[in-house]
Order: sequence, then C-alpha cells, then structure tokens
Amino acid sequence: MVNPDVILYGLLLALPAAYLVQKLLVAQPDCPESEPPAEKEENAQTSIMQPARTDLAPPKDDPFTLAQLRAFDGSDPSKPIYVAIKGTVFDVSHKGDTYGPGGSYNIFAGKDASKGLGKSSLKVEDAVPDYSGLPESEMKVLDDWHGFFSKRYNVVGRVVDLPAAVANL
Repeated sequence: MVNPDVILYGLLLALPAAYLVQKLLVAQPDCPESEPPAEKEENAQTSIMQPARTDLAPPKDDPFTLAQLRAFDGSDPSKPIYVAIKGTVFDVSHKGDTYGPGGSYNIFAGKDASKGLGKSSLKVEDAVPDYSGLPESEMKVLDDWHGFFSKRYNVVGRVVDLPAAVANL
C-alpha cells in the first residue's frame, strides 16, 4: 500500500514544477504579452495606420517659405500635396484622400501645422508652425508625428522662415 504522505508530498512538489513549466512554455519572446509597452503601441499604430515604407527617396533639402508651401495644399491637382512638421516638408500626395480637398487632415496641407499636430487639434487656429508653447506631453506627440511621417512620406525640403520662437528649438 502507498503511503498517503508520499502522495501528498509528491503533489506539493509537482504543482510548482507544473506551474513553472507552463509559464516557460507560454511566455515565449514572440507572444504579444511579452512585448514592451512601446512595441505594443507601435504595433497597434501600424495595424491601424499605414505601415512604414521601404521605398522612400533620399531626403531633399529644398528651401520653402511658408508662403511657397501654401501652393501645395491640394487645391491644384497638377501639384503635389505637402505637409511640414517642425520645418521638415513631407510629400503626402499618395494620401490625397486624407490630405487633399475634403480629406480629414486637409487642414494641415500646404502648411507647417506643428502646433496642431502636437495638440492633436483640427482647429484652424492651431494649424500653425509655432509650437514653442507646447507642454512636454504635446511635444512628445509632435515628435511622434514627425517620426511617423519620416517613415512614410518622402522629405522634399525644409521651411526656411519658421517663427523665431521655434527656429532654434
């Protein structure tokens, strides 16, 4: 006959071992639960929005004034659509449905609308280049937008007449 104490001790030792084996098998590096929060956020962002492009042209450094940039707001179908963020001018033409006339983000077309992007605002009064008054949390949002655009749109130039408040930021 088997001693009941031996069975009890065997179960007590087997349960923690089974738990550890289960944890090791479930917590594999490619499981979403094991991804760092920033990586989860990036994966969520890329699943909702367009993925990063691998066919971007080398960045250009053509100078644009804010007045010249206005001509690229999508109202003239023969011209590309440009959006500038923190002075970097991006060609968003391939997303004309979004940035062109009637598009949900047309307010940013033909402008450096850094403040509006940082504030996540679609108000006309916020679609301006002066982002110097943004708090740190909104500066992070603005930097995230700049990074997002940098991975998805060709850089075609830079704004040369940004307001003095942001020219040295």
